[in-house]
Amino acid sequence: MVFANIGYLFLLLLLIPYIIWYILKRKNHEATLQISDARVYAHTPKSYKNYLLHVPFALRIIALTLVVLVLARPQTTDNWQNSEIEGIDIMMAIDVSTSMLAEDLKPNRLEAAKEVAAEFINGRPNDNIGITLFAGESFTQCPLTVDHAVLLNLIKDTKCGLIEDGTAVGMGIANAVTRLKDSKAKSKVIILLTDGTNNRGDISPLTAAEIAKTYGIRVYTIGVGTNGTAPYPYPMGGGTVQYVNLPVEIDEKTLTQIAGITEGNYYRATSNSKLKEVYEEIDKLEKTKLNVKQYSKREEEYQWFALAAFLCVLLEVLLRNSVLKKIP
Repeated sequence: MVFANIGYLFLLLLLIPYIIWYILKRKNHEATLQISDARVYAHTPKSYKNYLLHVPFALRIIALTLVVLVLARPQTTDNWQNSEIEGIDIMMAIDVSTSMLAEDLKPNRLEAAKEVAAEFINGRPNDNIGITLFAGESFTQCPLTVDHAVLLNLIKDTKCGLIEDGTAVGMGIANAVTRLKDSKAKSKVIILLTDGTNNRGDISPLTAAEIAKTYGIRVYTIGVGTNGTAPYPYPMGGGTVQYVNLPVEIDEKTLTQIAGITEGNYYRATSNSKLKEVYEEIDKLEKTKLNVKQYSKREEEYQWFALAAFLCVLLEVLLRNSVLKKIP
């Protein structure tokens, strides 16, 4: 409930001096019928009229309060809105070559990438998102979908060794493009994450980037890995693992060119926190568009207050002229 003329509610303050005046008047009130000695009435039981003595005044206060509320125009509101959501189509191209097992990110590069990707997906409920995996070749693990529960389960099951080893960056981009090229969304994005240099595949990364540009697809590239060398778990047989330090070789020049051709950005993630910051930055750049039209309908509700005020006045008049009628 709202009031169209809320300023009238300040009139209720005038009731305070009126109530004080009534109390003081009752204290100084003289009997209408004066007698020489009232001791004979000392033990006379009180009439029910004694309990109704102040009812007319209470009814008047209530009536005045209700009149002020009527002047303030009480209204009920009925709000509703129409939302127009324009989702973004996103393909996440993730490198699953064995080098992603390096442990410069914890517990390793691939697990860190999966964790941050899952958080990214959870934060975009209105978008179509899919997954492309690549190593020596590429395949679509999950096409574009809004069923993010299925998508998250597939990310959870992602691991190295699913496909032939190597790093086919161009094939990863090309595979993602085939999933996005027929999309009707106004915004189409590929998020490519890799830790190496393109050394496999029939399509070069820059050629794949040109194809993506043709279809209006932006590519955000992420190079994941520390600077220098990174510890890599090398199996020795018999269940034993020996760690060797392998050089981190990320083709940042090519990744930067891919992003530049498609009007995306290149990011370098050297730690778990940096990788999380990268996805947060992409999340800010690619926000879902939401147009909201809000409507409001108001109904006047003063009638009930006016009716209650009238009944209070009527009841006061009836009491004063019947059971509480004063002797002239």
